[in-house]
This record gives sequence, C-alpha cells and structure tokens, in this order.
Amino acid sequence: MADEKDTPFSPIENKVMNALEEVIDPELGIDLVNLGLIYDVKVDDNGECTVTMTLTTMGCPLGDILNRDITKAVTSVEGVTKCNINLVWEPVWDLSRMSRFAKIALGIHG
Repeated sequence: MADEKDTPFSPIENKVMNALEEVIDPELGIDLVNLGLIYDVKVDDNGECTVTMTLTTMGCPLGDILNRDITKAVTSVEGVTKCNINLVWEPVWDLSRMSRFAKIALGIHG
C-alpha cells in the first residue's frame, strides 16, 4: 500500500499550492511554500481544502492576518469552497525545508 504522502497532488491541489505562494510570512517576507511551512494540501470531492502546515517556531502565533491570507488564497481557487488549517508541530520545521530561493533571499548559504 502506497504511503499517502507519496500521492501526487491533483490539479486543484496544485492550484492551491500556487495560490499559497502568494501568502507572505509577515516576519520573513518570503512566501509560506518557499519557506517549507506547507506540509500537505488535500481537497476533497466537496471542495473542502485542508492545509497541513507548521510555523517556524512554536511561539510564533498563527495570527489573524496569516489565517485570513491563507483562507483567502485557498478559497480563491476555483472549485474550493472551504479552507481548514491543520497546524502541526511534527515534523519540526528547520532551515532544510526552505527552498533554495528562500535561502538566497534570506542570505542563508549552505
């Protein structure tokens, strides 16, 4: 049986990921996808989307602004009717999850 994480995104889930690239972390100025904060996106047959994500630190609040921006981006995708945010702390986020783009933008080399 294949692991659920190995299942490729559907076209609508890819559109959600693209929309999430427009959501900028207010502290770092880089989008959530390139920061590696989005762990998974699932859209069910009813158009309900669940975004599984984390934050850079446990003390970092998922502020109203970030919550609103994520919901707005996700529900802007045609066919998505609702957005649920599943905030997780495992696996723990670290710099290795960032894209090369994010590392360069933040001046992190390695």
